[in-house]
Amino acid sequence: MKIINNYIDTVFSQQDPILEGVISSIMDQGMPAISVSPSSGKLLTMLVSIAGAKDILEIGALGGYSGICLARGIEGEGTLTSLELEEKYAQLAAQNLAKAGFIEQVTHLTGPALESLEKLVAAGKRFDFFFIDADKDNYEHYLAYCIELANAGALIVTDNVLAAGSVADPEATPKRYTAIMKKFNVLVANHPQLESILLPIGDGITVSKVKK
Repeated sequence: MKIINNYIDTVFSQQDPILEGVISSIMDQGMPAISVSPSSGKLLTMLVSIAGAKDILEIGALGGYSGICLARGIEGEGTLTSLELEEKYAQLAAQNLAKAGFIEQVTHLTGPALESLEKLVAAGKRFDFFFIDADKDNYEHYLAYCIELANAGALIVTDNVLAAGSVADPEATPKRYTAIMKKFNVLVANHPQLESILLPIGDGITVSKVKK
């Protein structure tokens, strides 16, 4: 799996000084190196563009790598609302998005994502595109909120669903969240409001279209 993803990143992802700068800033701040892979980031940009999404909700900002990839897919006017638990991470993400030219389109909400999601529901917000890449324990809850906040036909994209291959390979070293991802994948695959597929890019990404 790692060999295949290295090949995809090498062939299909070109040098990107802005995103490389984000990775450097994350390292400089001593933050975890858990941004999406270059090919996963490119996929996010393409999916936003193909879907024609205008209002995007991101759960998990870290240093802004995925946020930049999402914002790049917006054609014309649009918004990115990014939820992040850590104020330090949200500040770095905002700085990096500003350097990439997207600060006017982005709003960062800090604190527990479930609380921010409840506020968005109460405010009657609606989104065309969602990206879930935060604490795995709450993936099922995040999915439920995304469906509630979704416009008809919205896309919900979720990262790390292969858990380094451990959801499928019994010989792979299990991650702390392997069992959670196994359960989540079955939920997404059989959810009555979703049409979904899992793509083996990066650490695995599910793409779900909301039927309602």
